[in-house]
Amino acid sequence: MFCMRCVHFIFSSKITRREWQMYRAFQTAMTIHKPELVFILGDIFDEGLWCSSAEFDRYVARFNSLFYIPQNTQLYVVAGNHDMGFHYSTLNLSGAVFELSVMAWLRFGFVNAMNAPSVKRVSVRGNHFVLMNSMALEGDGCFLCKPTEMALNRIAKQLKCTKGIGSSCKSKDILKQYSKPILLQHYPMYRESDEICHEVDEAPANIKSEKFRERWECLSKEASEQLLDIMEPRLIVNGHTHHGCRRIHRENILEFTVPSFSWRNKNNPSFLLGVFTPNNYSVSKCYMPVETTVIGIYIIGSIVVFLYLVLKARRGFNYRRLVKLHP
Repeated sequence: MFCMRCVHFIFSSKITRREWQMYRAFQTAMTIHKPELVFILGDIFDEGLWCSSAEFDRYVARFNSLFYIPQNTQLYVVAGNHDMGFHYSTLNLSGAVFELSVMAWLRFGFVNAMNAPSVKRVSVRGNHFVLMNSMALEGDGCFLCKPTEMALNRIAKQLKCTKGIGSSCKSKDILKQYSKPILLQHYPMYRESDEICHEVDEAPANIKSEKFRERWECLSKEASEQLLDIMEPRLIVNGHTHHGCRRIHRENILEFTVPSFSWRNKNNPSFLLGVFTPNNYSVSKCYMPVETTVIGIYIIGSIVVFLYLVLKARRGFNYRRLVKLHP
């Protein structure tokens, strides 16, 4: 059995108080929970699409510093839209149309820097985690989408062959142990809005009923159904919306949308902690300090200290006055 922590945050361009908060929260959680695996669900760099190569290298170095992990822990990252752009964001240069996501992907080498290919299977103690690039799940045959579909089908075949129900199975297609996979990605599965979400860290009431745009706020309905059909997961974990959500697909497939890990995006951030076996799992949401509460404590503490200093100074003045009157 082992722990899985999922965090979702946006990395700003300057060292700020909130980056220090993320650092302290992450390192404290690492010390307390000692997870074996850490999964970060995208949007690592707020300016990953626009920054220069030198800035990107500095971001990577700062990321490794702030989110340092011990040697006995493995960290995995999936790409988010802030890291490489939306799939259909385009720029016209000299009459040719280039996808911004493609430009960022090739120019900054997010895959190599974060070891985050479009699809990655991580198998630990009979548990299979499948990490996916949400921007490559458009099904339009682009140079990212087609290899992603092929990789997902290959993993699905391995799982079926390991279960003993696959066809044309070879020895390389059989894993050590079968278990239903856990899907990890940046976008949530298709849903109309956050109105179905009822969590402590759910979206604020004023935006909760806003309709999601397929391929922007969530996966398309078609892509979501295909993932459920092909992978047959037991759990789905994602981020992107900055707010928490929990829902059930097809009666028994649980989906968690994990909020942002940064107080910049969420007043009450949280992360997911899980323990897994091949036949079962248990997950719980760990809530971080509420920023308004922390600020309130700072304000009240400052007022108390100020009043204490004023009273102390006043008592000292009265004492010196009394000494002068009664030498």
